[in-house]
Amino acid sequence: MNKSNPTLAASRNGEFERELSRGAKAVLPVLLGFIPFALVLGAQASQKDLSAYAVALMTGLNFGGGSEFAAIELWSSPPQVLVIVAMTLLVNSRHLLMGAALAPYLQHLPLSKALPSLFLMCDESWAMGLADARRKDRPSGVPAFSLGYFLGVALCLWLTWMLFTALGAIIGPVLGDLRAYGFDMAFAAVFLVLLRGMWRGVHAALPWLFSLVTAALFYRLIPGGWYVLAGTVAGLIAAYLWAKS
Repeated sequence: MNKSNPTLAASRNGEFERELSRGAKAVLPVLLGFIPFALVLGAQASQKDLSAYAVALMTGLNFGGGSEFAAIELWSSPPQVLVIVAMTLLVNSRHLLMGAALAPYLQHLPLSKALPSLFLMCDESWAMGLADARRKDRPSGVPAFSLGYFLGVALCLWLTWMLFTALGAIIGPVLGDLRAYGFDMAFAAVFLVLLRGMWRGVHAALPWLFSLVTAALFYRLIPGGWYVLAGTVAGLIAAYLWAKS
């Protein structure tokens, strides 16, 4: 009968905790951009008479800033549930591409660990987890993707997002429109930093550019959230064609 090795199990637990801590430390600069954007979302939700509890529930269960902003914009009394659900699926469709990019790094994980972890995936945790896996020089047989690092990043982002969107809903009526203070620019700044960390040369960035131009055109010409899906599809097509060239 095979018995688990207590020393080996303790070593693995210690390694996981170290990776968890490493992820939590690495994400601290990103949180500086997360906090003001979360406050803006909460403040906008308070203008639609949503309570702090409702906002925390929405951001905790969905955890997708773009789709949550879209839902708040569409919120009415009574809410148009089907329209909001459809827009949420549309805006979050980019996660299909993100998941496909991450899939090769998750093959060593059982579904019982991979799927709950992916519930916490957002743009920032995906980018940081993927960049960390790509730049690591691991010993033979050790997976490049660190689940502990990813969860350290993702859990900090998730908890911060819930907490500060709820806080934004509380202080929103007092401070008014937080965008007047420039808080909404913080999210764009975070994305620029993440993209810089994933930069692999001009040739690899061409699908990004094609996706950006396509999304911008759809944003200007077609109302609604179709620009997200259009940018995602354009990026996929461009990446496929560039890989074939």
